[in-house]
Parts: sequence; C-alpha cells; structure tokens
Amino acid sequence: MRVLVTGGAGFIGSHVVDALVGRDHEVRVLDSACSAPNGADFHAADIRDVDAVRAAAVGVDAVCHQAAKVGLGVDFADAPAYVSHNDAGTAALLSALHEQRFRGRLVLASSVVVYGEGRYRCHAHGLVQPGPRDRVRLDRGEWDPPCPTCGETLVPEPVPEDAPVDPRNVYAATKLHQEHLCFAFGREHQVPVTALRYHNVYGARMPRDTPYAGVAAIFRSALEAGRSPRVLEDGRQRRDFVHARDVARANLLALTADPPVLGAYNIASGTPHTVLDFAHALAASSGNGAPRPQIVGGYRIGDARHVFASTERARTKLGFTTHTAFEDGVQDFASAPLRN
Repeated sequence: MRVLVTGGAGFIGSHVVDALVGRDHEVRVLDSACSAPNGADFHAADIRDVDAVRAAAVGVDAVCHQAAKVGLGVDFADAPAYVSHNDAGTAALLSALHEQRFRGRLVLASSVVVYGEGRYRCHAHGLVQPGPRDRVRLDRGEWDPPCPTCGETLVPEPVPEDAPVDPRNVYAATKLHQEHLCFAFGREHQVPVTALRYHNVYGARMPRDTPYAGVAAIFRSALEAGRSPRVLEDGRQRRDFVHARDVARANLLALTADPPVLGAYNIASGTPHTVLDFAHALAASSGNGAPRPQIVGGYRIGDARHVFASTERARTKLGFTTHTAFEDGVQDFASAPLRN
C-alpha cells in the first residue's frame, strides 16, 4: 500500500512512518521539516500548499493526516496560527485530494481535547455536563468542577466517543473542525474516514523546551535541565497517558483494517493516572539524583480538570489495545531522545 503521511517527520508522524515502513508499505511524507524519516519518499512542503500536496498525493492508496500545530498555545494571539495550520491546512489537503479524485481511505489525527471536560456524574443528578471553569473557584484552589444543578463535587468517568463535544480552547476548536471537514469530505466522495482521538501521547522524539509541548515533554525537559517538574493545580488531574508506539499501531490498524472502520475512536490505554503520578514516575526513572516534582498551584484556563478515555469502541471495532505498560513506557521515555 502506498500511504501519504502528512507531518510524517514530526513526533507522532515519525512513529507512524516507522510502523508503516516496518510492514513494507510504501510511504510518502509531506512535512515542512528539513529532514526525512528513514525509508520514506520525502516532500518538503507546507500542508497549506495545495500544489505541493497535490504532487505528494499522486497515486496514493491512503492518507494519514498528522500535520498540525499542537498544544494549548501561549495565549489567544496564537489563534491565527492554529486556524491557519490546522483548519486551512486540512482544507488544502482535502482540496488537493478532491482534485486528484482520491478514493482511498483517510485517517485523521484528532485529539481528546474535542471533549473539553471529560464525563462526570453527580450522585443526585446522574450524568451532567459541567460549565466552563470558573476563575474565581480556581483562584481559591477549588479545582474539581461542581454539579451545575446542586453544586456538589462531581465524580469523573471514562469518556466515550459519543459524549458531547465541547472544545474549550483554540487548539481544541481547530481539532474538532478538522474532524468536521474530513467527515464532510468522506461523505461527499464515498471515502472512509477514521478520526483517532489521541489522549496524552508521550515517547521518543517529543519536542523539548517549548510551551506548545505536552506535559510529558515539559516535565522531561525540566528533569534534563536539572529542574523539578512544576505541576499545576494540585497534581490530581486525571489523564490517560499512551505511548507513541501504541498510537502508531492504532494508525496502522486504521489504515489497513478490512473492511475500513469509520468514525471517531479514543486512542488511549484505558488506565488513567494523575499528572502528579506521571511526574513522580518520570523523576524516579531519571535516576537517584533527579529533582522531585513540585506542586506549584496555578492553572491554565483552557485546560480540563479530568479527561480520560473509554477504550471499548477502539478495542471492539478497531482491534486496538495498548502493548506498552505505563511503568515500562515512562522508564523508556526517561532516557529517550527528544527533538529540538
């Protein structure tokens, strides 16, 4: 199979390329980076360049769309860049595929951020959707969302794919729009589209020392520099950390499933951990001299308190389960190479 991987020189994209090449697929990469993954036909170009995308897409059987600007962002001034790279970039890709009369399959790298806050239950009122995070409560250190009806603290639960979407920052809004654009393209062109909603991905080749990186890379960069990982809020935020090798395998499954699997799928381990758990595990794996994590309070208004996955649909429909245990993955990540 000939596969175009957009963003294939990036963190997750490079792992996808490795998985495809390892299965003897012919891989073509389109990326704005200046170096190519091993074993791939490399096209150095911006995803927003329709002509370059059109050239890269000639004759491909499938497209794996990983190219995106990621992370929460520094502030709202980043909005034009997110919309340009993620929304306009996806539109450019789909326009090029339309012109090519593409009839293969399309796999999109989506994200858990489309849910906003996760799934919550009130003892008195059942499943409820908490409102936006309240700065007054957060400034008082009241981190967990209250029931919108009675004000009692809610109990988080695994979020399934059919949960309401509620993007709460610019990046999240662009990821949901990517899904909408791809599914619209699929319906119009009879192209099977699979959106993989990645949870907190970590592993080798994460970017170092950037505010746009995920919390795993931020913690790892701090430890590498001899600093304590700084944990916001009280550290009890629950997340699902999933290794990049497992995410790459999920993409391989979505690209090769027979028949194709359509729709959105949570790509996660199914076993949540707190952010503080991850920081402690990473520090412990970094050696006896590594500084311990510090809980510093504070918050980012666009963050969710708790969001972790139900993985039942991915298991039953896609055949996906993780192979990398949390402890093994963190141990590996503690010394894995990062990217500048």
